Amino acid sequence: MKFIPTIGLEVHCQLNTRSKLFSPAATSFGANANTEVQTVCLGLPGALPVLNKEAVAKAVKAGLALGGVIHERSKFDRKNYFYPDLPKGYQISQFFEPYCTKAKIGIVSGSGKKTVGITRIHMEEDAGKLMHSEDASVHESYVDLNRAGTPLIEIVSEPEIDTPDEAVLYLTELKQILEYIEVSDCNMEEGSLRVDANVSVRPEGSDKLGTRVEIKNLNSFKSVKAAIEYEIARQSELIESGGKVVQETRLYNAARDITLSMRSKEEAHDYRYFPDPDLVPLILTKEQIEALRKNLPELAHEKRARYVSEFGLPEYDAGVLTADKATALYFEEVLKAGAPAKKASNWVMVEMMAIVKEKHKALYELFPADALAELIHLIDSGTISSKIAKEVFAEMVETGKRPKAIVDEKGMGQISDEGKIREIVLSVMGEHSASVADFKAGKERALKHLQGEIMKKTRGKVNPQLANKILAEELAK
Repeated sequence: MKFIPTIGLEVHCQLNTRSKLFSPAATSFGANANTEVQTVCLGLPGALPVLNKEAVAKAVKAGLALGGVIHERSKFDRKNYFYPDLPKGYQISQFFEPYCTKAKIGIVSGSGKKTVGITRIHMEEDAGKLMHSEDASVHESYVDLNRAGTPLIEIVSEPEIDTPDEAVLYLTELKQILEYIEVSDCNMEEGSLRVDANVSVRPEGSDKLGTRVEIKNLNSFKSVKAAIEYEIARQSELIESGGKVVQETRLYNAARDITLSMRSKEEAHDYRYFPDPDLVPLILTKEQIEALRKNLPELAHEKRARYVSEFGLPEYDAGVLTADKATALYFEEVLKAGAPAKKASNWVMVEMMAIVKEKHKALYELFPADALAELIHLIDSGTISSKIAKEVFAEMVETGKRPKAIVDEKGMGQISDEGKIREIVLSVMGEHSASVADFKAGKERALKHLQGEIMKKTRGKVNPQLANKILAEELAK
């Protein structure tokens, strides 16, 4: 029997504000446990929440960038449950009236272009963090409340994702958008972006969706793909063997590459949602929403389209250059400094990306964008050859010096004087008369040998096109 999977994703994204959603406590990552807390975070009696204006602005920017409808009125609700890292006994969230609905993300998979709907985006506060002893014989856990109250947006997709690969494409596009608008660092290792996947399967030909299982707290795209693949296989085998899928929450064990049951799945009524009595409804004006819309930067998909139409770059180049905002901005600075688009694209994508990977540095930490433009100009003007340019580039990376200064200091300029090149060519022909005779006898390989000897004699400094032209003239005599 063949089974068709249905996948929906819930993404929790920490907003990069300096203080928490309802308290002035700091939100920096890596502080000593329980040092970034305040009365509201701790749920102390009488402590009242005050909404963070910056968090609202960043949340609205995310909704706008994802093409959603921003509602002028939304409100906060209490989601009640007990957990050791939730000191109030409830989490302030938005259930009945979220601030954003009807958003979407476009992806391009093997089967073509596709739009995945986003049901809702709502604001909520994060819970704290439990740390369990690594010693199996020690049955103790520790609570760090530094994260409690950190502002989150939860982005809930429609169940319109068909494969694990599509899930990764959706998340890649989502992460890229959030990074471009600078509302979050989206660092999955630090928990700034966390994914819950809802997975069900149904027999091929059936329109009735299967029982949904939620996989919680996936913290890498690799884990998302592996967990969904495992869950599809587990549910398919269970149904085929006569078993029944139960609605539950499961955790993914990366070491064993399996999902394990965590608890039976709660429904909304289990959380006893009700409007938070300490917070008035959030009212946004049309003017506030439009002001935030106007301040949105050019997004990755918009840059991709512009690079193809305006600069004539292949779609592959445009995709690589816009994969992250820093690379796109660096590339654009190279263009502003006068470099041709395709040559700038090649240098950034190939040479610079290789060094970034090797040295674990950002592009701008290697050398300024106008220095790369200067190097490209030296090649185009015939001052240096492409081969010498690689040596100059390596020197630029190591010393930070400007390319022209390196060329002048080391005498690396290209030999382009025709009289001098002709002398070199005649000298090489005299030293390798056997190769000249071979060429005249019709052996084409002899020509390559002579060209190589000319480059060797000049240590790669000679203008190769001019040298080849003069060599051809002398061989024809």
